[in-house]
Amino acid sequence: MSNNIQDKVVVITGASSGMGESAARHLASLGAKVAMGARRTERLDALVYEITAAGGEAIAVATDVTKPDDVKRLVDMAVEAYGRIDVIINNAGIMPLSPIESLKIDEWDRMIDVNIRGVLHGIAAALPHMKAQKSGQIITTSSVAGHVIFPASAVYSGTKFAVRAISEGLRQEVKPYNIRTTILSPGAVKTELLEHISDEEVKAANSDYVGQVGIPADSFARIAAFAISQPEDVDINEVIFRPTAQQL
Repeated sequence: MSNNIQDKVVVITGASSGMGESAARHLASLGAKVAMGARRTERLDALVYEITAAGGEAIAVATDVTKPDDVKRLVDMAVEAYGRIDVIINNAGIMPLSPIESLKIDEWDRMIDVNIRGVLHGIAAALPHMKAQKSGQIITTSSVAGHVIFPASAVYSGTKFAVRAISEGLRQEVKPYNIRTTILSPGAVKTELLEHISDEEVKAANSDYVGQVGIPADSFARIAAFAISQPEDVDINEVIFRPTAQQL
């Protein structure tokens, strides 16, 4: 029985670690052809080697999602290598949590650039190909923080609320092209995101919490595979998932 993932071409940003890396590895094991983008090329190259050594198909392209030309190059190279693009997972993101009164304006700007503009750049790169094909799926990583706000999350939550709004607007607009849109909103997942926090008190509190209740990054990979595997007439628009132990 087909899993509806076999031979699909999947582009993933933020693929050098965490949820993006796990998604690339898992989807490749299910037969997808993965094109991975991130800034840390040595980690991407190691992942390509791992996937291809296991019999999968993968390519990697150095990608900074804040640069639209980088994201376009990633998508175009996937199309050149594999003939099409079936899915893009706009996964790259950063989470330097801090209270607003700390006025970490540079961190705010960086979150806006990566978490919002990076998603828009992914959409801009993939959409023309998908419109021409009359098929495709655009998956965006939001967060439980895109539904609820907690101390020190205001700006981060704002970026994740924004990508949910963008994805829902996109969903309504792309119906004529048979394109599916999916938002994945994870709760506490053990990734490198906590390393972005420069406020030591906030970092310690969140690290302790995620260390206690967090689930592994492959939980995201399985949810992404679930959304991709649905029949073409089923559009999974959003999945919120948390550790069973998470209260927030």
